[in-house]
Amino acid sequence: MRLLIQNGYIIDPAQGLNTGKNLFIEDGRVVGVLGYSDPIPHATELFDATGLIVAPGFIDMHVHLREPGHEYKETIASGAAAAVAGGFTTVCAMPNTSPVNDSAAVTRFVIEQAERAALASVLPIGAVTKNSEGTELAEMGEMKDAGIVAVSDDGRPVPTAGMMRRAMEYARGFDLPVIDHCEDKSLARGGAMHEGHWSLVLGLRGMPAAAEEVDAERDCLLTELTGARVHLAHVSTRGAIEAVRRAKQKGLQISCEVAPHHWALTDEACESYDTNTKMSPPLRSQDHIDAILEGLRDGTVDAIASDHAPHHADEKALEFDQAPNGIVGLETSVGLAMRLVNKGVISLERLVELCAMNPARILKLRDRGTLSKGARADITIIDPEMTWTFDVARSKSKSRNTPFDAYSFQGGVVATIVAGRIVHLHSEHSRRVLKDRPQTATR
Repeated sequence: MRLLIQNGYIIDPAQGLNTGKNLFIEDGRVVGVLGYSDPIPHATELFDATGLIVAPGFIDMHVHLREPGHEYKETIASGAAAAVAGGFTTVCAMPNTSPVNDSAAVTRFVIEQAERAALASVLPIGAVTKNSEGTELAEMGEMKDAGIVAVSDDGRPVPTAGMMRRAMEYARGFDLPVIDHCEDKSLARGGAMHEGHWSLVLGLRGMPAAAEEVDAERDCLLTELTGARVHLAHVSTRGAIEAVRRAKQKGLQISCEVAPHHWALTDEACESYDTNTKMSPPLRSQDHIDAILEGLRDGTVDAIASDHAPHHADEKALEFDQAPNGIVGLETSVGLAMRLVNKGVISLERLVELCAMNPARILKLRDRGTLSKGARADITIIDPEMTWTFDVARSKSKSRNTPFDAYSFQGGVVATIVAGRIVHLHSEHSRRVLKDRPQTATR
C-alpha cells in the first residue's frame, strides 16, 4: 500500500527536520520526505495533513497491560487500542503480570497477543529477577532472543545494591538497559502518599522523597561501577532529577522518564481521598514538580511515559490506604504534554524528542523514532489547535481509574499510523483521508 501524507508540518529531531513537507510511505516503510516542488508519486491513499504536525510515532516506554493473569483490568488488545487512541504507535509492557514475564514463553505470548490485536506494537520488558522476587536473576538472554527490549522489576524494586550490581553486569552482556523503579522499601513501606504537609493534614502515612532518592543515587553509582545502561522510571523528586543530572555530566549511560501526572497534579489533589490520586511514586509537592519541569526544559529528562496502570473499579473503591496504586494514562498523556507546549515549558520539537526520538534511542529501536528513509512508517499526527475533553466513559481501556476525567485540552491526536496503516483516526477528521485518488501536492 502507498500512503501520501500531504501538506503537513513535519517535525523529526533525529533528522533536524522542522518544516512543511509531504511524506511518502510504501509497504510499511518511509520512502522519503518530499518538498512541495518534488514530483508526487501515485498513492493508493492520501492523508491531507494541512495545519497538522506530522511526527515519528510516539513510544511509551512504561505501560502495564495486565495480560496474562489480570485480564479483568486490561488485555493486550484493549491496552493497544488505548495506545493508538492516545497517539502511541509502540508501547513497552512491564513484566508484573501473572505469571511474571521472566521467561521466553511469556515474552512470546505477549508478542503474539499484540500481533493478533494488530494495533500498536507491544514490546515486552522482561523481569530482572525470577518472579520479580529480587533473589535470583532471570534468564535475560533467553528473553532477549524471544523479543524483550529491556529488563525491570517495576513495582517491586530490586532490593539490594548487590543484586542490582549483578543485574546490571548481566544485562550489559546482552546489551539490555535496566529500568528501575527507585524506591527504598524500608523508607516507603506502608506509605499511601507523599510525606509532607498534606499527609499530615489528611492523617495518612507518607512516603518520603528520600525513599526514591536513595535508590536513584545508588543506581547512578552502580552505573558508574558497571558501565551498564540504566534507565530510571517515573522520576518524581528533585533529588532524583539532580542525581541523574550529575550522572549525565559524568558521561554515564543513564536516562530517565517522567509521567504526566507527576507534573500535572500535586499531593494536594489527595485532599478528597479520591483513590484515583493514589499512585507510586506518589504525587509530590510543588517543589518537586518545579524540578521535573526544569529537567524537561534542560534535557535532564529523556522521555515522557504514562505508567498506564489499569485497575478495576472495585479495587479502587477501597479506602485510600488500602487501594492499589496507579491510573490509566495512555489517552491523556499527549494532552497533558501539550499543556506544557502551550505554556512555553517545552517546544513541539522537544515534545517529539521526549515521546519518539529519545525512547527509540534508549531502547535501540533503530528503525523507529524517526521519519528517515527506510524507517518503519510509525507516525503520530497532532492538531495543535484542536480542543477536546477527555471522557473516561469512552476510553478504549477496560479500566476507568483516572483523575483526569472531564479535563479539557488544546492540542490532540488526529491520527495514529502503525507500519503504514491508519489504525486510529479522530472522527472529526475522517474527511482528510482519500483512497485511490492520486493528487498533486499544493503549498
